[in-house]
Amino acid sequence: MAEVSELRPRGDSEKITINLGYVDLGHIDLLAQEGFYSNRTDFIRTAIRNQLERHRAAAEKSVVRKQLDLGVSHFSREQLEAARERGETLDIRVLGLATIAADVSPELARAAISSLTVLGVLHASAAVKAALADRIA
Repeated sequence: MAEVSELRPRGDSEKITINLGYVDLGHIDLLAQEGFYSNRTDFIRTAIRNQLERHRAAAEKSVVRKQLDLGVSHFSREQLEAARERGETLDIRVLGLATIAADVSPELARAAISSLTVLGVLHASAAVKAALADRIA
């Protein structure tokens, strides 16, 4: 039903904020200053990627067990209308980015989506998110 892409789009990312202790931050700055990393962000991205790789096998098993779509999934108004017309509702499970088109009304979203689990980021209008609030896991 959804258009799914397993490719990681370049330039598409979400900004996160973390709190670090002064000593940890100082160590990161020292490593960047010594040329091990280009900056703090480079260090943090590298550390995250290393941890993701370290736990890859367990994560892959969970993706299969939880039946998650991996990557970018987009749900258009047309797709949701077609599901509604067939009398079906969607159980959406995404690891990555899930988008619901801007022209999807809250009423259509509620009629076509029975549950929504997104491990990553959900892009949808505030009204659609509010309409699905009781269905978002």
